[in-house]
Amino acid sequence: MSEAMTDASIIERSLRETDWFSMIFDRYFPVIHRYVAARLGPGPADDVAAETFLAAFDQRHRYDLAFDDARAWLYGIATNLIGRHRRSEIRLYRALSRAAGPDDVASHDDRVVERVSAERLSPELARGLAALSKGDRDALLLVACAQLSYAEVARALNIPIGTVGSRINRARRRLRTTLGPTAREVIDHG
Repeated sequence: MSEAMTDASIIERSLRETDWFSMIFDRYFPVIHRYVAARLGPGPADDVAAETFLAAFDQRHRYDLAFDDARAWLYGIATNLIGRHRRSEIRLYRALSRAAGPDDVASHDDRVVERVSAERLSPELARGLAALSKGDRDALLLVACAQLSYAEVARALNIPIGTVGSRINRARRRLRTTLGPTAREVIDHG
């Protein structure tokens, strides 16, 4: 029964029966956690992902029930919280740009996340991402990491869809300059 229910109907019901919101958590926590870990690293990912759902729960009365899918709304909340941790994100990209080896990471979980991040972020790409403006980086990474459409990114960031396109094009252009000839295969997938 719960699989057929839309996120909007679950959120609406959670206004009367708070336990229903756990379904939203169960549906989206893993993907939000992966997105936060990709942006900030494994250390703050647990806390920021949990903060995302706490904020969503507190703001559920403001959710626009016209949207059946809460994914973009949750990514928007997570992106705003990541913004508060911007220095950590920039430090992560700078560290990845120095390409530390996997043996430098302490725990197995950290090594797994580090390996995934390192495979996805070459040192040049990490350096390029660190140099982007917050808005350009947010839009690009919501498309690249979260697999959101431009319309979903617009909803997540509360900006016009045309602005999303401009930010992504600007980010890709800057990354092409930073990465040189290998840029096309790395950044033109989104």
